[in-house]
Amino acid sequence: MDAKHDQSEALIRGMAGEARAAARMLARAPSALKAAALVAAAQAIRADAAAILTANADDMARAAKAGLGGAMLDRLRLDPERIAAMADAVEAVAALRDPVGRIMDESIRPNGLVLQRVRVPLGVIGIIFESRPNVTADAGALCFKSGNAAILRGGSEALLSNRAIHAAMTRGIASERFPPEAIQLVPTTDRAAVGALLRAEGLIDMVVPRGGKSLVARVQAEAKVPVLAHLDGINHIYVDRAADPAKAADIVVNAKMRRTGVCGAMETLLIDRAYPAAAALVSALVASGCEVRGDAAACALDARVEPAAAADWDTEYLDAIASVALVDGVGDAIAHIEAHSSGHTDAILTEDKAVAERFLGEVDSAIVMHNASTQFADGGEFGLGAEIGISTGRLHARGPVALEGLTTYKWLVRGTGQVRA
Repeated sequence: MDAKHDQSEALIRGMAGEARAAARMLARAPSALKAAALVAAAQAIRADAAAILTANADDMARAAKAGLGGAMLDRLRLDPERIAAMADAVEAVAALRDPVGRIMDESIRPNGLVLQRVRVPLGVIGIIFESRPNVTADAGALCFKSGNAAILRGGSEALLSNRAIHAAMTRGIASERFPPEAIQLVPTTDRAAVGALLRAEGLIDMVVPRGGKSLVARVQAEAKVPVLAHLDGINHIYVDRAADPAKAADIVVNAKMRRTGVCGAMETLLIDRAYPAAAALVSALVASGCEVRGDAAACALDARVEPAAAADWDTEYLDAIASVALVDGVGDAIAHIEAHSSGHTDAILTEDKAVAERFLGEVDSAIVMHNASTQFADGGEFGLGAEIGISTGRLHARGPVALEGLTTYKWLVRGTGQVRA
């Protein structure tokens, strides 16, 4: 045990040292050169599509044999369309405006000192993730464009897929004379390596966990470095009495069933008791293949609704399951959300602008929506190119975290000989 601990500590120290050297170069690199390197990385992903698919097929076979659930298998699976989308996302990041060096604000003090706040990279970022191999490309690209070096640690279920994508990414950036150490992949899936990453205070500047509740909880409990994370995506949609029935049915089914395993999926549906098409809305969910668990009023709407347990209101299913409750108007809906939401994404469906504005103003989640599917809770859909994660905290960054969220700032002070009395 001690030997394994020591080996992991040495591994992460060595990787972090190489990452720090690469980060210094990235912090000074012109935006156009970073963009060219990411375009080359995207091209390398496309060129290696066959090898990536072969690696992913091996991972899928091992995961299925190990009994991985349907939602996790969906996150793990790659196909030509997903690989193309991965490469497109890297190119989209390349085209984004570079936040590094941007002047946030400027002022002149009465004594003549000129002050500026300027965006700078965070430095070295560790990303710990499960299942989704596209995180290798997304996180690597976002860190690189924002001038940060990345140390990626994927889950064992995606080992071969991650290696294949990482090989393409590093070959691409190296072709533009950037050090491959700018985007590193931890070579072992040993859990001791995660512990070493979390303890790397002074070596790693921020850790981002992307995965299940147990992973995120462990990271938040053990980390000695700052953590940017969300623990759950217990997302609500409230259907107000003034909602358009056709619009509501389309949005609710999409929010739950488009992809049940993503963190932006709706988990709880709240329906105003005065909404005239509540039974049809629940029926649409059931017809889409969703298991519905409800309170007594929801069960009375449709015989196929199963009674909900107390735990259902606090559960992120990540599956074709939804909990449904009837509420007494927007105030009751907001109270339910305050009691049970994880602060990720919550939405209201209504044609009453005043009710919508009350909901948008009073619900304190990272993302609050009006008349839109919660599945839009995604950095790419927000025009950020991709995201390194969605933060539900209140410090540093909130919601989808992309380039700007991976920077901090420093003060530049220019004087003409001033001394302080």
